[in-house]
Amino acid sequence: MNYEAIHLMRKQEIHKQTTSEHLNQWHDELMKRVVHLAIEKVEAEQGRIPAPFAFFVMGSAGRREQSIWSDQDHGIVFDGKKEHKRYFLRLGKEIVTGLELTGYQRCDGKVMASESMWTQTLASWSEQVIGWLEQASWQSLRHFSTFFDSRVLIGQKNLLAKVKVTTFCYLENHRQLYNRFIDNFDFIRKGTNIFGKLLTEQSGPMSGRVPIKTTTILPYVNAMRLLALHHQESRASTLQRMQELKTKYTFLQEYEAIYHQLMEFRFVHTKAAENYDAVHYIPLHQLSKDDKKELKQFMKSGSELFQLAKEAIETECSKW
Repeated sequence: MNYEAIHLMRKQEIHKQTTSEHLNQWHDELMKRVVHLAIEKVEAEQGRIPAPFAFFVMGSAGRREQSIWSDQDHGIVFDGKKEHKRYFLRLGKEIVTGLELTGYQRCDGKVMASESMWTQTLASWSEQVIGWLEQASWQSLRHFSTFFDSRVLIGQKNLLAKVKVTTFCYLENHRQLYNRFIDNFDFIRKGTNIFGKLLTEQSGPMSGRVPIKTTTILPYVNAMRLLALHHQESRASTLQRMQELKTKYTFLQEYEAIYHQLMEFRFVHTKAAENYDAVHYIPLHQLSKDDKKELKQFMKSGSELFQLAKEAIETECSKW
């Protein structure tokens, strides 16, 4: 099977997926096919892979929250010599090419395994994440947040786990950083006006559409990332983070159900999106009265969850 055959499979099967969960399982299997094919091609050219490695996905793929369309956010960590980096960058470039040919848009911010920042040795990765935390700028914490929402798709899971353990050890001794995380995440784009009406984009190609990603989904994602960091929970999925931490925070039981409903709501209302940009928006005209009411409640609940997470961390940090 080649990339063209995988792309054809994507076109034929992607709209057959019936739930958000099924769609993300399907994305995983498709991406794994691409990565295995890329490995075969590079090994045929360059020889066998020279060191243990892990190819990991980040962002919506890392959290298992991809839509019909998705871009690429991924990296490679390998346990080998620095001179092996050239090999893994070549592999990263082949993976990027393969994913693009099969329908996954390149990341505009170049968060991809073809880039030096996102393909490194185990030691260099640990140094880099600590460097991001030490700098603690808006940009460096953005890089760190992107990395933290990661999971291994192909390769040795323990390599990525070791980098995250390094992160947790550092945060244990620099707990003031949680306030920086809160500042970094503490912005929720308004989804309704003072009259309670849904706000849409006013100009451009997304005019008349509700930006569901920034107004509705990100508050849940950011809230659970904060709690996961605080409690050294390495899983990337927002729902898995809720499941793992709901014994500690009983309020998460309610929001776990809400977030699952939100993912299905987005799945239903973005299935017809024509491209990657459009998948983050819902045309207002396609929403019924009940849909609009439900979406507003999702927005309200997301804001409430972020506030609860923020207050919980601030209260616990004040006891240190």
